[in-house]
Amino acid sequence: MTPHILIRSLDRGAIVFLSAVACIAIVVPVLNLAMPPTSALYVPTYLVALFGKYACYALLALSIDLIWGYCGILSLGHGAFFALGGYAMGMYLMRQIGTRGVYANPILPDFMVFLNWKQLPVSWYGFQYFPYAALMVLVVPGVLAFVFGWFAFRSRVTGVYLSIITQALTFALMLGFFRNNFGFGGNNGLTDFKDILGFSVQAETTRNALFSISCVAIMISFLLCRAIITSKFGKVLIAIRDAEARTRFLGYRVESYKLFVFTLSACMAGVAGALYVPQVGIINPSEFAPANSIEAVIWVAVGGRGTLTGAVIGAVLVNYAKTYFTSGFLAAYWLFVLGALFILVTLLLPRGVVGTLRQWNALRRDRASAAAEDGVREPLPAE
Repeated sequence: MTPHILIRSLDRGAIVFLSAVACIAIVVPVLNLAMPPTSALYVPTYLVALFGKYACYALLALSIDLIWGYCGILSLGHGAFFALGGYAMGMYLMRQIGTRGVYANPILPDFMVFLNWKQLPVSWYGFQYFPYAALMVLVVPGVLAFVFGWFAFRSRVTGVYLSIITQALTFALMLGFFRNNFGFGGNNGLTDFKDILGFSVQAETTRNALFSISCVAIMISFLLCRAIITSKFGKVLIAIRDAEARTRFLGYRVESYKLFVFTLSACMAGVAGALYVPQVGIINPSEFAPANSIEAVIWVAVGGRGTLTGAVIGAVLVNYAKTYFTSGFLAAYWLFVLGALFILVTLLLPRGVVGTLRQWNALRRDRASAAAEDGVREPLPAE
């Protein structure tokens, strides 16, 4: 995509969104590193890590909105691609521990020494190099999505049936990764990370850098998604979402369009998972849990399906609410709150927060335009 195409795809709202994300990526690290802890403007390091986790979730929501909001593919297993990207990064981080592990083995991670493994599995080869690990962050989720999509879309599996199959996929992966003989840490997963590219993952500067990189990843992914949906390719995706049979009748190879966007979305989810792991400090099979993928869909629904910015805002809002409700005496009621939130949004705000605001603004402009044409000024509805 050329810079001209990217710039042309931006409207006022997109520019405001990108500017806000860029400001956050700069302001949060500055308030953490430059301000003294006694200052009212100081941002604690634990909040930087928490905001970084929100940013990774926002990127995952963006990847789901691309396929669900603009192509009508409701994936209830996108957490699988997120987790696979996280495991690829986790394997790199484990290889960086070396002799600093509990068993001081320069090659084998601690859990392999504990299980009496004699040699490193072939699947771990190359992960001591960051470029290889970064490539696998994209390749592993992308290849899985391509193979899965190839069979699913060519078989014309759509709607709720596709959603159930994606959910079965992530559940099967979760069961597989829970097994110790798979070589991925079993139910304990991968943890006790030390360094990334030679920098301590616990250092304040590293945490701030990871947060800023996560924000940059959101901006790049947002630009890519905007360029796609505002192009002719994107118009075909919307046509597939609204009338797949008619689009196929017009001569478009619907399967190819769906396969491309599904694979791209999986790669975006993999990047989100890779950025998530060093900031959280652990990756285990629970990330494959179908409930996580369903929750990610709720983020998009709350923010606004088919808006891009709504997916990001929904992910941040819902996860902030989760952090609030799961700390203290309200922890036992979080699932009830989440379920009620989804029901209320579905019934009262089917377009989500951002989609509803856009609808209200459009109605306000239409009324103002009609009043101007009639030569009558009527009061604008309250905000």
